[in-house]
Amino acid sequence: MRHRIQPLKTAVLALGLALASQVAVAQDQIGSFTVFIGKSDLTNAKGAALSEPWKVLRRDRANYHRFGVSQPGDQWDPYFGSSQSRKSLQTLVARGNIGPKAARRLKSGGIILVRVFGQGGKPTAIKVSVPQ
Repeated sequence: MRHRIQPLKTAVLALGLALASQVAVAQDQIGSFTVFIGKSDLTNAKGAALSEPWKVLRRDRANYHRFGVSQPGDQWDPYFGSSQSRKSLQTLVARGNIGPKAARRLKSGGIILVRVFGQGGKPTAIKVSVPQ
């Protein structure tokens, strides 16, 4: 019985290493842009305050791409021009992170840096921080 388990352990280990290498490849930085969070980015279309940082980022990108509302510091990005791509922001943030200073700015306003990670031009994660 012991001889049957060893090849299985080896196969599982090999599969785990293969998957880990795929995750590492998927985390290449493919782009970055800055965003200025202004008053219009802090509320939804009905005027209610947005409480989740990813929702504020989503609203900023909608304002920029869909409604043509931008402030000095907002930059164009090739990733979040469609409503479908903006829907992915919650998942992308969950796979990346938002630094504590950036989280505060996403609640009160200011410039943040969004780094986009992915593969083949397709985002898989974003990391949000305050530019240096």
